[in-house]
Amino acid sequence: MEVLYNSTRSKGNPVKASEAILKGLSEDGGLFVPDHIPMLDKSLRELAGMTYQQVAYEVMKLYLTDFTEDELKNCIDRAYDAKFDTDEIAPLREASGAYYLELFHGSTIAFKDMALSILPHLMITSARKNQIKNEIVILTATSGDTGKAALAGFAGVEGTRIIVFYPKNGVSPIQEKQMVTQKGDNTLVVGIHGNFDDAQTGVKKIFSDKELAAEMDAKGFQFSSANSINIGRLVPQVCYYVYAYTRLLAERKIADGELINVVVPTGNFGNILAAFYAKNMGLPIGKLLCASNDNKVLYDFFRTGTYDRNREFMLTSSPSMDILISSNLERLIYRIAGEDADKNRELMSLLNGRGVYEISPKMREGLKDFYGNYADEAETAAEIRRMYETCGYVLDTHTAVASAVYQKYLAETGDTAKAVIASTASPFKFTRSVMNAIDKKYDSMGDFELVDELSKLAKVKVPNAIEEIRTAPVVHDKQCEVDEMKDTVREFLGI
Repeated sequence: MEVLYNSTRSKGNPVKASEAILKGLSEDGGLFVPDHIPMLDKSLRELAGMTYQQVAYEVMKLYLTDFTEDELKNCIDRAYDAKFDTDEIAPLREASGAYYLELFHGSTIAFKDMALSILPHLMITSARKNQIKNEIVILTATSGDTGKAALAGFAGVEGTRIIVFYPKNGVSPIQEKQMVTQKGDNTLVVGIHGNFDDAQTGVKKIFSDKELAAEMDAKGFQFSSANSINIGRLVPQVCYYVYAYTRLLAERKIADGELINVVVPTGNFGNILAAFYAKNMGLPIGKLLCASNDNKVLYDFFRTGTYDRNREFMLTSSPSMDILISSNLERLIYRIAGEDADKNRELMSLLNGRGVYEISPKMREGLKDFYGNYADEAETAAEIRRMYETCGYVLDTHTAVASAVYQKYLAETGDTAKAVIASTASPFKFTRSVMNAIDKKYDSMGDFELVDELSKLAKVKVPNAIEEIRTAPVVHDKQCEVDEMKDTVREFLGI
């Protein structure tokens, strides 16, 4: 059955998957959502006998229904190849009573690789399918990981350019070094003087600037997005939750149909929304645990039904979660509002204006699958230390937030269902925070000294993504104010 995509902010005019991927964001500022969530058409037992690539095809074919089998399999095979350092692509690691789904074995050692390895191929295929002649300009805001993963995916891809905005003082030193050393004539990396929400809001404003869009079209350009607002990012993320369940089934860790819980460290809400979609496709998931850091706007939302971004923006050791406007939550709001675009638009208008909205009691009933909690900086560090001391497994700061929230959930509920925790980044990406959590004595070491020390402690080889940037020269040193973002784009494109 064909799946079409609607905007969360207006009725009518559904588009095909390839069109939604190309546009990134609807013209009305809404996000594209499938007109229905398809059910898995292979049994869990059948899927348990498949490779990651095969599972990805079985999931993605249900959403990207205007792609041919050859087109989709070609995109998958080109994405999930030797750039991942494990054959499993997303291996499960059992540690301290939970299963950590390691999503950081791609070329930039963060979970964003799982979707951003395939997005360029989906986008180029979509452009061909829709006879697009314009050069596609990928415009992205990043809180740390999306930027490098998108740059790695699109660098050198013919017919595309990519511009990444990141908060100048809001990412880890390793994250920044990964981005500013990126090669490729079609790439631009810009540090803004502001936080991630400023960068994300600025990008959305540029997307909705009709005058700029017309000017770009006249010069042979059109925008698209690599952020998780692009449905081409969200669909590939659904795959690894299906894969994780079928691995547990294949290894006889669970029975067919047994419910598991999924724990996700959450910032922009895309990763946990993908798990929600997987659950609604028929995957036996019980609770979806939404883990926040000190920027606990989502925890407060699940607890009270009120979303309020009017609070201090906290810089933490888990910077990819330092977000107060969780863009992908809009897709869930649209769904629990009964797919009422008018109601959703009203709430998003309140968020944009007053910075706060409240959902109805009936809408709150639609959140029953979710459990929200948070871990502060001390709790995050303590969880890194606990995991290292008890089982020798080293977590990054984001995964540690999820792991700490899972411990709170266990204490609160006594729920003994097996849990899959999304491990979203390699600890090598946040070495200083990780090593300081294990022992303060490491604080006097340099960044790359810490990398080598972490390798010894964790008994894990230093990833290529880190080795490559030890001596790599800085290619991008541009900075700008938030209100200069549009001019920066124009300058790069020569318009």
